[in-house]
Amino acid sequence: MGTAEPSLEIFEEKKRVRNPWVPVGALVTAGVLTAGLISFRQGNSQLGQLLMRARVVAQGGTVALMVGTAYYYGENPWGTSVGNYVEIVIKAAAAEKGD
Repeated sequence: MGTAEPSLEIFEEKKRVRNPWVPVGALVTAGVLTAGLISFRQGNSQLGQLLMRARVVAQGGTVALMVGTAYYYGENPWGTSVGNYVEIVIKAAAAEKGD
């Protein structure tokens, strides 16, 4: 058996170049979460709630950036383009009607 070393690169150079704002968004999300937890611990629940809402917005923005850049660069985990996917769905629907 050969031993293959797993790649533990979280942010590959290629990904950082394409998605420079995603790591920033992740850090902002973590920072707002930390500030919110600290404010809850200090008893300032009103500020904590505000920061938790800001965390949701930051997290949503980060996910939107990830999805948007994946769409822009044409990354598809299934290995087909959108056009091919539509053709596959249409063929599957036609095959289902034919049964």
